[in-house]
Amino acid sequence: MADARRRRGHLVDRLVAAGDLAPGWVEAFLNVPRHAFLPEVLWRHDGEFLRPLRRAEEPEAWLALAYANDAVATQVDDGEPAGPGGTGWEATSSASQPSVVAVMLAALRVEAGMSVCEIGTGTGWNAALLAHRLGPGRLVSIEVDGQLAERARDTLHHAKADVCVVHGDGTAGYPERAPYDRVIATAAVYDIPYAWVAQTRPGGLVLTPWRTEFHPGELLLLQVGPDGCARGNVIGTVSFMTVRAQRTPRGGFGDTSGDTADRTSTDLHPHSVTHDRHASFAVGLAVPHCQHTARHDPRTGAAVTWLLDPRTRSWAAVAADDKDDNYGDNSGATVHQHGPRRLWDEVYAAYTAWRDSGAPPATSWQITVTSTGQHITR
Repeated sequence: MADARRRRGHLVDRLVAAGDLAPGWVEAFLNVPRHAFLPEVLWRHDGEFLRPLRRAEEPEAWLALAYANDAVATQVDDGEPAGPGGTGWEATSSASQPSVVAVMLAALRVEAGMSVCEIGTGTGWNAALLAHRLGPGRLVSIEVDGQLAERARDTLHHAKADVCVVHGDGTAGYPERAPYDRVIATAAVYDIPYAWVAQTRPGGLVLTPWRTEFHPGELLLLQVGPDGCARGNVIGTVSFMTVRAQRTPRGGFGDTSGDTADRTSTDLHPHSVTHDRHASFAVGLAVPHCQHTARHDPRTGAAVTWLLDPRTRSWAAVAADDKDDNYGDNSGATVHQHGPRRLWDEVYAAYTAWRDSGAPPATSWQITVTSTGQHITR
């Protein structure tokens, strides 16, 4: 275990040097070994599939991955690898990137003795870090996956971390232990559950990754008021898997070589929208149920940005020069659009409105969560 201790120390040193790890959390990071919470099989992406990395077969590579400052896939395809030959298609649980964990824990502003509800136990490492700071019996952690919940419960017990691990839907919170001083989610939501607000005492904080189908993610910090509403804003950018209760269907791709799509052109480079955090945030608010991805056209080699709405089977494909870092001019680029929605037209209009309003940053929006839903304004 000397190698693990050495790697853990180096990771902590890097996090401190980068300014990610606050002084009050150094002791917890040094005393709660990340590798002890990881399963024997981790998953690495080879560009097409997620392939298993087994500790028994590659112990050095496994340990190096455990203490890299990266997110580590710990489950694929909800525990049933669906790729060929035991490979996986999609990571469905992970150990979060240590620097992101450190930043989120600092933002939570917890103190010993506070009562906290964590949404998404995962491996249990984040819960163990919190328990180290809070003290015994102060943390409830909810995990939707039964196998993950059982494993985390055993691992936390072995680590002597006093955490109440609950198998259930985290979007409902856990009213049996409410009210809480803090609620923290380790998975993203599209809609912030009011249960989290209702179960937090006035003055308490709710910290959660948040996203739209277009925008990959931000970190929101909300404070609960005496009126039972929570208000706050974006404090950083993060990207997390979505809670299972709010997963959305993924779309397929159209065929730009056929006659089923309308063909136009555009002067807006799609990267001006998708590669700009603040533009992407604003467009995601204005254009609901719109996913995007980038692929290369196998016939021409050109970069194509795809917009997809699986609900209406609408799609758009925008050709672009991905070698040009100046996204201001995309004159004459071809746009194909198909279906009842003209997705590129919607994105273009939303981007133009955002730009013409002064290109406000994501941090300028106010998020309010009430019993009637979430409201986002500037």
